[in-house]
Amino acid sequence: VQLQAYGGGLVQAGGSLRLSCAASGRIFSSYIVGWFRQAPGKEREFVAATRWSRDSTYYSDSAKGRFLVSRNSAKNTVDLQMNSLKPEDAAVYFCATGSTHFGVTKAADFRSWGQGTQVTVSS
Repeated sequence: VQLQAYGGGLVQAGGSLRLSCAASGRIFSSYIVGWFRQAPGKEREFVAATRWSRDSTYYSDSAKGRFLVSRNSAKNTVDLQMNSLKPEDAAVYFCATGSTHFGVTKAADFRSWGQGTQVTVSS
């Protein structure tokens, strides 16, 4: 499976942005598709994830209540709607898959990664 994240850009604090993760190839129904982010000088951190086959989602504490992850079966994408953005949300955002364990948040548990998309939040 190949993944490609897109939709990043520059947004003011308090604004919204929608990222998409396009998948090509086969993603098994049990797979988790996750969103991660990495800011300069920081480790890659978990943001949100959903099971590919149904709307079972989970979030990091920082994303809960502001971000929404969802599947778009028609487009074969997993989207991340980000609202009330803060300067500390600025990072390169990646999507990944390959784990089947619901609730996993470690980057090492995901085998397939797409290229990231840059999100910049101005204060």
